Amino acid sequence: MKFNKKIKFLDIIFHDIYHEDIKLLFKSNGLFVFPAAEPLANFKKNSPYHKSLIYSDYVFFDSGYFVLLIKLIKGISVKKLSGYKFLKIFLKFLKKKKNKVLLVDPSIKISKNNIRFFKNLGINKVKSYIAPFYKKNSITDTTLIRYINKFQPDNIIINLGGGVQEVLGFYVKSNIKYKPKIICTGGAISYFTGDQAPISDFIDKYYLGWFFRILFKPKVFIPRYLSAILLSIRVFKNKVEIVK
Repeated sequence: MKFNKKIKFLDIIFHDIYHEDIKLLFKSNGLFVFPAAEPLANFKKNSPYHKSLIYSDYVFFDSGYFVLLIKLIKGISVKKLSGYKFLKIFLKFLKKKKNKVLLVDPSIKISKNNIRFFKNLGINKVKSYIAPFYKKNSITDTTLIRYINKFQPDNIIINLGGGVQEVLGFYVKSNIKYKPKIICTGGAISYFTGDQAPISDFIDKYYLGWFFRILFKPKVFIPRYLSAILLSIRVFKNKVEIVK
């Protein structure tokens, strides 16, 4: 696997991948996470969320804000790889592979929309698991583990909120009997189904997703993005370094 560089921040190794090589990632299994700015700004060190990022197989720069902070404060240039962009390319891969997919969804409504979307793409070996309410700092779900071990999906896509999905992903990775792809792209699937604000490659490329999310659901996203401002302090106070 060819990476431009790996960046260490608060013991988390972020992967800065050449965009033309994203497809090479699909040959690997493990836990793929795309942490957003707000949970990165507010997590406590050694919390379950922090540990889930440390022990993920691949951590990417989903947040354009984080990318800009690293550039402006630390002088290190990295490439953004959003959950949206990754998922768009991954869906094309799934259409060709025809392997099994398990979606972990937050509600029946979202589940139905996601299943319909996948089947419209011709991805028919897909099932959905409706997640219960998880406490961020204490996630266990033996029902999900049994379901996964029985269904044996090649790909598990977790469509929950940031700060929860990564912890759940690490819990699943640690408790199932085999090693599939566990992909934590959160609400990215909803850009394609219409459950979130519509987004395009242009919007994603120029870091404008936050603006359209605010227009779509201001009461949800304005507080979330305001709290993400604390990430600038965290980047300023902590070492960000390139590692081999």
